[in-house]
Amino acid sequence: MSRYDLTDFEWRVIEPLLPNKPRGVPRVDDRRVLNGIFWVLRSGAPWRDLPERYGRRTICYNRFVRWRKAGVWDRMMDAITAAHDSTSVRAHQQAATAKRGIEIIASVAPEAGLRPKSTRSSMRKGSRSGLA
Repeated sequence: MSRYDLTDFEWRVIEPLLPNKPRGVPRVDDRRVLNGIFWVLRSGAPWRDLPERYGRRTICYNRFVRWRKAGVWDRMMDAITAAHDSTSVRAHQQAATAKRGIEIIASVAPEAGLRPKSTRSSMRKGSRSGLA
């Protein structure tokens, strides 16, 4: 199992959300195709670099596009977010002590916010005529 592959629990949650309409040709395993799609999305690699263990890249790509047009990805996200309510989400411990809003403090010196009058370096003094 690759690090991008679905666990058995994740697959049991996602499988009922996928369309399972039989067609004329034997269907490639949805789990294998979905693992291939996740591999491309999580690795950032182009479709042409999809490892052979996930099947043909054209099948994975075409299924990804077909599911996008059919709204399968949106239904998956809706189902997953509906399964999590606010009681199961924990905030980071520092989030509880964060201030509400941003406090802006004005500088005492009014010229602190002004642009510099010159960006010329003050390191070199004198003329260039003596350098030749």
